[in-house]
Amino acid sequence: MNFILKIWRQKDRNSKGKFEEYKAIDISPDMSFLEMLDAINRDLAKQDAEVIAFDHDCREGICGSCGLFINGRAHGPQHGVTTCELRMRHFKDGGTIVVEPWRAKAFPVIKDLVVDRRAFERIIQAGGYISVDTGAAPEASSIPISKANAEEAMDAAACIGCGACVAVCKNSSAMLFMSAKISQLALLPQGHPERKIRVHRMVEQMDKDGFGHCSNTYACEMDCPKKISVTHIARMNREFIRAKIF
Repeated sequence: MNFILKIWRQKDRNSKGKFEEYKAIDISPDMSFLEMLDAINRDLAKQDAEVIAFDHDCREGICGSCGLFINGRAHGPQHGVTTCELRMRHFKDGGTIVVEPWRAKAFPVIKDLVVDRRAFERIIQAGGYISVDTGAAPEASSIPISKANAEEAMDAAACIGCGACVAVCKNSSAMLFMSAKISQLALLPQGHPERKIRVHRMVEQMDKDGFGHCSNTYACEMDCPKKISVTHIARMNREFIRAKIF
């Protein structure tokens, strides 16, 4: 398979970026998107040209590092996968692929396709944790938790913090990410003692970092590689109101 790629190149956050065109030749349809970028970088290295910077780590859809905006979609055209899991067979042979970094005020470009996502870390540091010293791990059956709550908490905990929800939202909202973190703790008894201060601190930090409000378009749910539901945003809103009233 052969492709023409228009890739965003930007020296640093203070430089003006632009799209540059590259050719990907003899690409296996079973290659992942990142492996295809590796092939382009090998050719660039042989020519002593500067390679394309992009984020990656586990390459197994677990770490959330490999966020790329591909042909106008976060993580590309395949639903429910990260960029590293996306295979080249899902693209048309001979077609043009446009690759950009996440576009959000809270995610400034570091270089090329790499963005600074430390704003997510600051939101977690603001309240996305349980501060009690639990000591040794308790017996699994010592705290009764209903099956429905346990499963929903696990669904929320599946969020890998890749930032696709922010990138695809027209308001660059972090509501889906933050609601998943709040929801997984609100559903479990261990998270109840701090539930009032948690939601206020996290929302305050979200606003401070420049994320926008929820656009209600559900684009975040559509492009989330872990299929996190927007119902968690509804729970977060209820948690926020509850903390205000009680």
